[in-house]
Amino acid sequence: MTMSDTIHIQIDRADGSLQRLIGLVERRGFHIDGMSMADEGASRRIALTVRGRDAARSIDNLGCQIDRLFGVARIGAPAYQSEAA
Repeated sequence: MTMSDTIHIQIDRADGSLQRLIGLVERRGFHIDGMSMADEGASRRIALTVRGRDAARSIDNLGCQIDRLFGVARIGAPAYQSEAA
């Protein structure tokens, strides 16, 4: 069974910021199963549902990589949640 994880993110609405986020997720070996966005002034709130291409993919490592992107922060408590897909 494949696990899906939802990561809640706040991202600046700068040019290319969404493309950088999506590119990072794909380069780290995750599929994007769903995304919802809400604009909040100069930023966006994103709920990103992802699953690893294989069992070796770590959602914790992906979260750390997302945290390093300029203008991006994980939000919520918890920062992500797992769901059976």
